[in-house]
Amino acid sequence: MDVLWDLKIPQSIIRKQNHDGSWTYPTRRASISVDYDQVETYRQLGFLIEMFGLNREHPSIEKAAEYVFSKQTPAGDFRGIYANQYTPNYTAALLELLIKTGYESDERILKTFAWLNSVRQNDGGWALAFRTQNRNLDTIYRNKDQLDLNKDRPFSHLITGVILRAYAAHPRFKNSEIAKDATKLLVSRFFERDVYPDRNHKDDWTRFSFPFWQTDILSSLDIVGIIEPDLANHQKVLEAKQWFIDMQLPDGLFAGHLLKDCYHDLQLWYSYAICRAFNRLS
Repeated sequence: MDVLWDLKIPQSIIRKQNHDGSWTYPTRRASISVDYDQVETYRQLGFLIEMFGLNREHPSIEKAAEYVFSKQTPAGDFRGIYANQYTPNYTAALLELLIKTGYESDERILKTFAWLNSVRQNDGGWALAFRTQNRNLDTIYRNKDQLDLNKDRPFSHLITGVILRAYAAHPRFKNSEIAKDATKLLVSRFFERDVYPDRNHKDDWTRFSFPFWQTDILSSLDIVGIIEPDLANHQKVLEAKQWFIDMQLPDGLFAGHLLKDCYHDLQLWYSYAICRAFNRLS
């Protein structure tokens, strides 16, 4: 793996890392209550880990991991990106990357899973606490009070799909009934609007990035292939697979709405991720 670690792109990312292990968000925003550097650290870690295979043996990853763990609350979640509100999606997204670098047995990781298990909706999925209280981002950034989760509200497939990536990454939790049940819920929503306003357009399912960021049909098929491959013949899974089949180009690569990224070979990574998901579901 050292050959990949020494390539130009990962080295350029590493050179921009701060002494505390974080990366600085490129454009300063007016809101001082949002931890943008934590967002940028998540973004850069995704490139290093998902594209170039860096793990905790690399000092840059070790420093970044300790920075992320410094954001962990006594309850187990990572806080700051949504001001002082719960961030189950970013908590799980960071958790996924830490697991993939070799921290799966760390007590701090297990503590985060315990927290995620405790903040599920009654239907078995996850949602943002402030959305279950009918609040939006602008109001919570100005609100110093932590909003409680209304567990009687329905799950959000946007949030559930991100959280399940952490479960899929862990050798033990991917086999849990919590993960399996939530994966079935996620599949039931394929190509549908979310019940909350953050991703409430059907075409959000077919807007892609790599490394995965939001919930889309590719990131979801990836989850299904790991957690619940028996769903391979579920009607909605078959519809998602057919969508990609219809988008394959004569050269073998796949077309799709790829979100803006700094790498010119994003289509290759996107096509690779499709092939990987199909292989898991074969």
